Amino acid sequence: MSGFNMKVTPEIARLTDICFENSQIPVELYGKYDVKRGLRDLNGQGVLAGLTKISKVQAYRIEDGKKIPCEGELYYRGINVEDLTQGFIRDDRLGFEEVTYLLLFGRLPNLAELEDFTQLLGTQRSLPRNFVRDVIMKAPSKDMMNTLSRSVLTLYSYDSNPEDISLPNVLRQCLNLISVFPMLSVYGYQAYNHYIKGKSLYIHHPSRELSTAENILRLLRPDKKYTKLEAMILDLALILHMEHGGGNNSTFTTHVVSSSGTDTYSAIAAALGSLKGPKHGGANIKVVKMFKDLEKNITDFEDEDQVAAYLRKLLHKEAFDKRGLIYGIGHAIYSISDPRAKIFKGFVEKLAEEKGRHKEYELYNMVERLAPQIIGEERHIYKGVSANVDFYSGFVYSMLDLPMELYTPMFAVARIVGWSAHRMEELLNMDKIIRPAYENVQEDVIYRALSER
Repeated sequence: MSGFNMKVTPEIARLTDICFENSQIPVELYGKYDVKRGLRDLNGQGVLAGLTKISKVQAYRIEDGKKIPCEGELYYRGINVEDLTQGFIRDDRLGFEEVTYLLLFGRLPNLAELEDFTQLLGTQRSLPRNFVRDVIMKAPSKDMMNTLSRSVLTLYSYDSNPEDISLPNVLRQCLNLISVFPMLSVYGYQAYNHYIKGKSLYIHHPSRELSTAENILRLLRPDKKYTKLEAMILDLALILHMEHGGGNNSTFTTHVVSSSGTDTYSAIAAALGSLKGPKHGGANIKVVKMFKDLEKNITDFEDEDQVAAYLRKLLHKEAFDKRGLIYGIGHAIYSISDPRAKIFKGFVEKLAEEKGRHKEYELYNMVERLAPQIIGEERHIYKGVSANVDFYSGFVYSMLDLPMELYTPMFAVARIVGWSAHRMEELLNMDKIIRPAYENVQEDVIYRALSER
């Protein structure tokens, strides 16, 4: 049997025990050597590893030399995201392309520049001849992030100049990837849905005249139809996931890999590998599954006592996946509020009304209100907690009839913009390869000949 299909044998299990015995590091050594585990100090503050002009995440202010938690704020290129989103919403238009321009080039476009840039992205919205048939359809995967990574790496072979890391060439590559990520994601799902799940196969061509959000809904749905509100909320979701500072795991991965001088496809594939992890991009799937389990275990959606009891069971590792977590509540940086969740919430309610799912929305609203209070009672935490953007995004995707397999790829469709901006920033300012230090704590061992072991 091929090793790719072989189960864990007793021999593999035995070797694993040896690995565990000789590779585990005592926890106290991290304190002894003052190691910032996860590149964070004891208060959760990230180690300063670089500089950026792309975005700022703010969760506290300094008063008399002390950090005071405040309402969370997020800035794209110096502009408050709340102001940014209100700008295009007030004009009754979609904003993905405009915000993409802002993050890549450092300023908002005027009308002519926005029209030209939107048209440029539209013209890039095509894949190489037979790519869908020969690459995406030939080896469908159960995991869409793996499919997406494979497609990105394969596009290297279709690029006539893949290794050139000059800024114009990297910008060309990034613009193309931003344009085709929706296609790679949805087509990958359609292949999986057909060849693995046995459902009908739909491959629709994108429209150059439609926005990114509109094209995603057009590509996914058999009849290509969607409402204005659906497109607007998906557009907003993409924008709120588009960028979140240089220190998040996938963006930092982009910086680390780009600092080596490698090609764009390798850097973006590495970022995708990071985002795939459930501690990063898969959080909203956990939220949706947690709520499904909640609904099975309570009899009255409006009974706060039942909901509170379930939340306490989560924290006591007695419910759902027994990890002791209330998914969607809490963030590595924000404490009082996640600005993305605040912006999102009002529009989520509108969509719930349109979809006839207001009762579920009220349940989400109740958990958002109760969870921080219960966590505060049950846990000793150094900062407050609040709902993060993932708390509502999975619910939104379910109301948009996006399959759960596409939740994390939708994150990638948005975050490819931030990754592209950070890759170009790293290449523009690259001085040295990123190489942090690790302290060796293995004692010296005398070599013994094979016959003596």
